[in-house]
Amino acid sequence: MKVLFMGTPDFAVGTLEALLEAGHDVVGVITQQDRPQGRKMELKPTAVKAAALAHGLDVYQPSRIRNNPEVMALLERLQPDVGVVAAYGQIIPAEILHFPRYGCLNVHASLLPKYRGAAPIQWAVIDGEKESGVTIMQMDEGLDTGDMLAKAVLPLASDETGGSLFDRLAKAGAELLVRTLEDLEKGGLHPAVQSAESPTHYARMLTKADGRIDWTKKAAAIECLVRGVNPWPGAYTYLDGKMLRIWKSRVCTADEESRCSSGQPGTVASSENGRLIVRTGEGLLEITELQLEGKKRMPAADFLRGKAVSEGTVLG
Repeated sequence: MKVLFMGTPDFAVGTLEALLEAGHDVVGVITQQDRPQGRKMELKPTAVKAAALAHGLDVYQPSRIRNNPEVMALLERLQPDVGVVAAYGQIIPAEILHFPRYGCLNVHASLLPKYRGAAPIQWAVIDGEKESGVTIMQMDEGLDTGDMLAKAVLPLASDETGGSLFDRLAKAGAELLVRTLEDLEKGGLHPAVQSAESPTHYARMLTKADGRIDWTKKAAAIECLVRGVNPWPGAYTYLDGKMLRIWKSRVCTADEESRCSSGQPGTVASSENGRLIVRTGEGLLEITELQLEGKKRMPAADFLRGKAVSEGTVLG
């Protein structure tokens, strides 16, 4: 099948490579433009561009895909049978969605209609979901509203992070997309229409501010936040005016709570025996791995050996 691939970040690379491995003819790859990165702000290719060039594929990087005659001329020249979209990053207009014979399919990292939007992976972890997954969707002009063609469900581990779920869903999505294309060619798909109602959970794009810990929330909710925003933007609070990143944490038991001092949310309830325990709006949270501004990431026990944090200290 002649495939036009549209994608940008690491999440999309596995799908592109799975298409090639399955023998599909990827006639072109559309990705976002190179952007400056690092301290020197040097232009860096997108992950998809780097992978596509490594496979000798033709890459196109329009600044905008909507109302772009050059993109339409490209489609006329390539004549793809199907478009495959995986985290491309621009809204694709109707004239492109409906140009290929089979339209455009999207690899979306949630179990639609739940978690439509830009950051479904992280929000599933932040919200404490027990499962997530991938949906292959026939794209329409709405935001993740098209007919659902196939799904793969993945249970979330108790220590699941945004990063680990990202990797798992990228792999699952690539495999599911290839199987879906096989069924599409055979006419064996049975599209399911999404509800016209708004989804119960909308996965808006994350910002750095989303990583700031609100200690008035429950310990369990904060622990989910710590995992969900790992690796980006990372959960953080403040200690003595310096940013303190929290990489790993654990909800304390009721027995542990009975042995710790009381105080307002954000108060260090105990810093004995190499353990840093903080009071929240409901329950206690033990910080097990952290990173003080300007320092290395380390276990809390190592941190406490180098810096005294007295009981009663207020974080944030």
